[in-house]
Amino acid sequence: MSRKIFLQAALNGDSRHPATPRTPETIARAALAVSNAGAHSVHVHAFDPTGRETLAGEMCGDVLRAIRNLCPNLPVSLTTSASIVSDPLERLHIVEKWNEFPDLITANQGEVGIVELCHLLLARGVQIEAGLLSAEDAKAFVSSGLADRCRRVLIEPLDLNPAMAVEHAAAMEEIVTSAGIELEQVHHGYGLACWEVNRRALQRGHSIRTGLEDITLLPDGTPARDNADLVAAAIELIRTPATRLR
Repeated sequence: MSRKIFLQAALNGDSRHPATPRTPETIARAALAVSNAGAHSVHVHAFDPTGRETLAGEMCGDVLRAIRNLCPNLPVSLTTSASIVSDPLERLHIVEKWNEFPDLITANQGEVGIVELCHLLLARGVQIEAGLLSAEDAKAFVSSGLADRCRRVLIEPLDLNPAMAVEHAAAMEEIVTSAGIELEQVHHGYGLACWEVNRRALQRGHSIRTGLEDITLLPDGTPARDNADLVAAAIELIRTPATRLR
């Protein structure tokens, strides 16, 4: 297969790993480290001074500027998750006030108000990564009419059981591809399921995501030191002939 495998590093989220970066400075240093380790993009969450996740423009802007200062050519994807702001209108109003924009956002397609949020950010030059957490999300995405305007699709089964996660990733992939959507697919799981979802994706020629938001253990079960450690393991997985289609 000739297409280059894309690797994204999800640096923080709600991970409790001690190396999880939460300030603009530590997030930027982690971004530089994973870029040096081979990641092509980073996905990040911003945090307020109390340590809570936030979509507030000032704090998101601080994170974006810090990353771009150290990694000016590294594409940055920012969360818009409803887990941070659950009211769709409140979320839309917060994002409308952004003065600095990420290269991309992740937009979970099962969330109320996500289509409106995507159109708002598309109009401001932000690319969309369509997040699919379930088969229902995949069906909503197919029906939304957004596919032609998205950069890629994220296949993100929430199951911690590896076998179930792989099964659900396959189901979401089938819904998307059967609809004729040819966007790049980036697959990842959570916890123990992460590496198995990654491995299946690579076998099918898809791209992958890793990082402390998703997993804190290396493929052999030992604890990862940090995000760069996970990216190095993902690079090795990509390079392993047994994981690739012949």
